Amino acid sequence: MSATGHDHPTPAALPALQGETLGALLDAGTRLLEAAGVAFGHGTTNARDEAAWLILWRLGLPLDTPITGDGAEDGTENGMENRPITPAELAQVATLFDARIRTRKPAAYLTHEAWLMGVPFYVDERAIVPRSFIAELLVDGSLDVFLSADTRQVLDLCTGNGSLAVLAALVWPDVAVTAADISPEALEVARINVAKHGLQERIRLQRSDGLAELPGPWDLILCNPPYVNAASMAQLPPEYRAEPALALAGGTDGMDFIRRLLADAPAHLRRHGVLVLEIGNERAHFEAAFPQLQPIWLDTSAGADQVLLLTRDALLAPPVIA
Repeated sequence: MSATGHDHPTPAALPALQGETLGALLDAGTRLLEAAGVAFGHGTTNARDEAAWLILWRLGLPLDTPITGDGAEDGTENGMENRPITPAELAQVATLFDARIRTRKPAAYLTHEAWLMGVPFYVDERAIVPRSFIAELLVDGSLDVFLSADTRQVLDLCTGNGSLAVLAALVWPDVAVTAADISPEALEVARINVAKHGLQERIRLQRSDGLAELPGPWDLILCNPPYVNAASMAQLPPEYRAEPALALAGGTDGMDFIRRLLADAPAHLRRHGVLVLEIGNERAHFEAAFPQLQPIWLDTSAGADQVLLLTRDALLAPPVIA
């Protein structure tokens, strides 16, 4: 059943994937994914982009290969839409589309590859597919103004596949990064990505339930925690249910992990330390749970209500009396 309670067509009830050129195959793949009713949000937001990703990956072509729909003029400036597709290639692509539709797994779990801010990462079912808006803030320098010249110890809590830890190490070559997660399976995936980017000397992996095994003190804590509230968890499409629930479910209001984190964080931060926290679409629940806090909301491509920043002083400030 879908998140809305409607049955999806089975692969057998869908038309066979066809296409003699790359452009025709893209058009057909887009229509097939739309007809199948798959959900997006794990690297793409629509059927056309997802179809392009699956096709180009399966054919071993660069994911930035210029490609439009069928009927466009061929040429290096206009793309590769007229590139012929052999029967063997069509069969390979069709098998991948069938797996995407039949299993409802995110495409990243089928390709074992995800991209965040242009950086490639390995991923499988042991960790959620990376998609944090904190990545934008790391790469565009938005967080730099909140740090000092003495910032050296950075913690990526709930690291999952280690993508934020890797990005932090790449953008700040003078810091030491600890990537922590309660899941040993997720840390195994993170270890693959740390090695993939040659950062074994810069990133330490640590299993920890929250901050329990992470005394610090930390100059900066990055955290994209489980924050999905119970009602939303119950409505998640199958693609999201294919991910570890441990990394998503945040309790009745989505704030279970965050309550403990905010209570523990001051004792684990340096005097001028900061916490950067992603809460997705849970701002209303966050403000209801922590009315005394006055966070700094950070601008991302999704707006200014997805990621917040709290200084140690703000976490320790007494409640405002109206």
